Amino acid sequence: MKASPFSVFLLIPLLGFFLFFGTESRAEKDGTIRILLLGDSTTEGSVPRRLQPEGPHLEQVIRHLLEADPTLPKCKVYNSGVSGEYIQRLLENGRYDRDVAGLEFLDYIFIRFGINDRAKRENFAENFPKDFHALLARLRKDHPKALLIPTTVIPFSSEEASDEINALVRQVAEKEGLKVFDLYPRYAAELEKGPNMLNYRRYPLEKIPEAHREWLAPRVHGGRVEIMDNEFDALFGHLPGWFGDRHPNLAGYNVIADETAKYLAELIRMRAGIP
Repeated sequence: MKASPFSVFLLIPLLGFFLFFGTESRAEKDGTIRILLLGDSTTEGSVPRRLQPEGPHLEQVIRHLLEADPTLPKCKVYNSGVSGEYIQRLLENGRYDRDVAGLEFLDYIFIRFGINDRAKRENFAENFPKDFHALLARLRKDHPKALLIPTTVIPFSSEEASDEINALVRQVAEKEGLKVFDLYPRYAAELEKGPNMLNYRRYPLEKIPEAHREWLAPRVHGGRVEIMDNEFDALFGHLPGWFGDRHPNLAGYNVIADETAKYLAELIRMRAGIP
């Protein structure tokens, strides 16, 4: 039976409402909300994990923030970020099947890609949206009860590059009938308080004056000095490129965690009918 154009017009907004908000977190098991963070190095946080293994790291902070609210259910947060990841590689090298497809009872999936896609994917403006749509199709197939949440990238590349990526993320979300979690503005606002507050320092040892290399040896990994924050800025901040690495430090991940938890708390309340 064919639907009239008028009935389709009425049904689309209603369908979007129920798909996005629903009445409850439908994949929830044993009273626990399960959240997946899917992305690249700006999700993974490999250097902060190496420098401060005890954390707390992104997924832990999100969980702590949500569980601090007694009105919200318990939650588990899975971090599936990988350095250098882009969507085509995720889908084609077996990692999706290994790390994502088989996860059970997921309620929310945050998808944050684009930085490496823009750097590594040929014909980015055309292929990134295609890859994103393909990923969403796989996620819908494997996790039909999860709410998919396309997410804007943080300020990492130039403003022009970030704008291009985020515009394509919004384009994909609109075509898929999904709401975008816009992380970029909060992170950018925090950077206004200090442009290098939220990134670690990773700098080639060979560019450090030779007299300092021996005592810095415990801070070297893979030929580069790694410092979590501003500890050595007074000593080496004058060196060209000292602040060049824009990956988040733990302070940066706490910004991401805080904004994510606020967004999630509102979603969970709406879907579960919690005032």
